[in-house]
Amino acid sequence: MAATWKGYVAGIVSAVSYGLNPLGALYMYQDGMQPASVLFYRFAFASVLLALYMAVCRQSFKLSRPEALLVLSLGVLFAASSLTYYYSFLYLDAGVACTLLFLYPVMVAVIMALCFKERVTATTILAIVLSFAGIYALYGGGAGAKLSHTGFLLIFVSALTYAVYIVVVNRSGVQLSPIKLTCYVFLLCALLTALASLAGSAPVQPLPTPRAWVCAIGLALLPGIVSLVCMTYAVHIIGSTPTAIMGALEPLTGVLVGICVFGEQMTPRLFLGIVLILSAVLLIIAARQLHLGSLLRLHRHHG
Repeated sequence: MAATWKGYVAGIVSAVSYGLNPLGALYMYQDGMQPASVLFYRFAFASVLLALYMAVCRQSFKLSRPEALLVLSLGVLFAASSLTYYYSFLYLDAGVACTLLFLYPVMVAVIMALCFKERVTATTILAIVLSFAGIYALYGGGAGAKLSHTGFLLIFVSALTYAVYIVVVNRSGVQLSPIKLTCYVFLLCALLTALASLAGSAPVQPLPTPRAWVCAIGLALLPGIVSLVCMTYAVHIIGSTPTAIMGALEPLTGVLVGICVFGEQMTPRLFLGIVLILSAVLLIIAARQLHLGSLLRLHRHHG
């Protein structure tokens, strides 16, 4: 039971830290940087920090063939998801982009049901509905919202590749520490984003200001290392679908950043959205705890 709670805490930390992506990225865009360059520094700094940690802890850097294949597939998926997500900020308001990205828990549930015969419970459906309602309350109906078909397509691809990433982490069967896995995934992502920058007829841009350096390191630490390591840990403990549903805390984080950092007002609609999203997360946790409690009582009864 204690390990399960650690899984939920890891899922919450992962979602909150991933929700800080727009904060750092938009500041770097204001400094004249392109999405591929922003992502390169995020991934490069994160992979270097994780490699230093592994070296200090004397962890092996060696990969077996199955581990290398897993890293390759996850690196391509995460790079694709991140590139399409960051480019969507050029076409959509950050709040709208965060909202649409939340398609991925539904995609995870569908993939798990169709490909792995995982039963979609009424609790899961209710949690997804509450999450969508909460996110609509947070961002829906903004008269000044920037809309774009290109932005919608980019977010759809980002959500789909992120959903597949979560499922592969859950179902790969390869035992690899979250730190080592994330280090190599980020290293591959750094290479792929550098190639994406070159493909856009421009090399990776230098960091132009002290603020850009701070934002790049912040993106490497929070939406990078903390988010992905915690997500991998949570998926292995509580599963793909509950971890994905906790992603509802990502857009909620964006709202709270707006209130706490930029002085935006707390409105009744925002309060309703926050209550609905927290209700969805608590529903998933409560349902899983009840299920585990029932299994434990059944085991004791048969024992």
